[in-house]
Amino acid sequence: MIDLLIKNSTLITVNKDREILKNHSIAVKDKKIVDIAENGKLEKKYNGNYKVINGEGKFVFPGLINTHTHLFQTLLKGMGDNMSLEDWFPKMTAPSAVHLKKDDMYAAARLGILETIQSGTTTLVDYMYAHPQPKLSDPVIEGFKELKIRGIFGRGTHNTGQQFGNPEGIIQDIDTIEEDARRLLNEYHNSEDGRIKIWLAPAAIWTNSKKLLKLLWELAQEYNTGLTAHISETPFDRNASQEIHGDSDIKVLENLGLVGPEVLLVHCVHLTDRDKRMIKHYDMKVSHNPVSNMYLASGVSDVPGMIEREIKVSLATDGPASNNSQDMIEVLKSTALLHKVSSMDPTIITAEKVLEMATIDGAKALGMEDEIGSIEIGKKADLFIYNPRLSAKSIPINHPVSTLVYSGSDRCVETVLVDGNIIFDQGKLVTADQEEIITQGQKAADGLAKRAGLEYIKNREWASIAF
Repeated sequence: MIDLLIKNSTLITVNKDREILKNHSIAVKDKKIVDIAENGKLEKKYNGNYKVINGEGKFVFPGLINTHTHLFQTLLKGMGDNMSLEDWFPKMTAPSAVHLKKDDMYAAARLGILETIQSGTTTLVDYMYAHPQPKLSDPVIEGFKELKIRGIFGRGTHNTGQQFGNPEGIIQDIDTIEEDARRLLNEYHNSEDGRIKIWLAPAAIWTNSKKLLKLLWELAQEYNTGLTAHISETPFDRNASQEIHGDSDIKVLENLGLVGPEVLLVHCVHLTDRDKRMIKHYDMKVSHNPVSNMYLASGVSDVPGMIEREIKVSLATDGPASNNSQDMIEVLKSTALLHKVSSMDPTIITAEKVLEMATIDGAKALGMEDEIGSIEIGKKADLFIYNPRLSAKSIPINHPVSTLVYSGSDRCVETVLVDGNIIFDQGKLVTADQEEIITQGQKAADGLAKRAGLEYIKNREWASIAF
């Protein structure tokens, strides 16, 4: 007996042989993929009542994996236009962060998760670094639970960096940080049958003292979990770390021993060759955020060079305040085009490699490659069904991977499964009221802008050229 059969479809497996299986079916039972075979075979093999999805003319992909975002920033879309990171954080993001309330966090998380799911993403890493009030983490985790996405919650931290615009309102003392981190780890880590995990997430190396960084690493080791940090997003990050700690941000991690395969480095735009050798040596992983890097004009990360060094590079949207979207399909195309044009080499990266970065390489970045990231027997049934006929943009189809990467649209994401459960179907969220989430998201954004004194940005004049 099985729970679900998806039949008559083309499977883009991203398995070790990178097979594309035409006219195949998938059987799902107890959250996992239990069988894959040519059409007709599984119907004969399994008897009883189970749900059947006809995938004729459709493609089944592994669920996309977004290895870095900030869900609270869902309320800040369009507020950071025409700013560099040095202005964007102290002038817009930080002033908003100090006014966050639990209702804001819940509305932002649910809206961001909804958009995430709509683009075929089944696993999300949220990097929550703003804690102006106690227990602001919990509404995000509640959003994970309610909408049933696979969620990794990164408990972000700040305790220094005031001279660079880090506001007092989101700075916490080490004892408060440790107490809350332990609470989250004890209460939520590996909860929901392993679907929700807690990581540690120093916001930036220059916003954390060495004592705090060491504490976070000790907690990560004690609870057998991961650690993620913004690294060298701009020259400012390296320079601020140099002033506070006496070395570049990534070198500080090495000096303190915060290195290893369970460390996920975000951005990595301004690395030296030595930095890249170090990342490879310690088997640390990288989260590439191309849209955010372009939006803030932070620079172009040497992703092709890191891939040549066999560093595992995953993909992410980054927060909506530096992207204005949580659409991972958009990230696929942006990744390919950014590196082709910046290198002036159309062969530097392929659509297939970009899809790997968003699936199996993302799973490896999270230490979860045995569970997710590809369509294989024994893995979690985290996948999405792509119906190209739902948008003219995706027609005609000459190759399914190229279609998704270069002609993809979230309108074509028809069905999304996490742990074998259908959480999105026929363009609608199954687990919660989609319209209510959208309405509450707009209401929360309006209220936050007013409290933060940033309505002038919402009401700004037309800007043909920014000065």
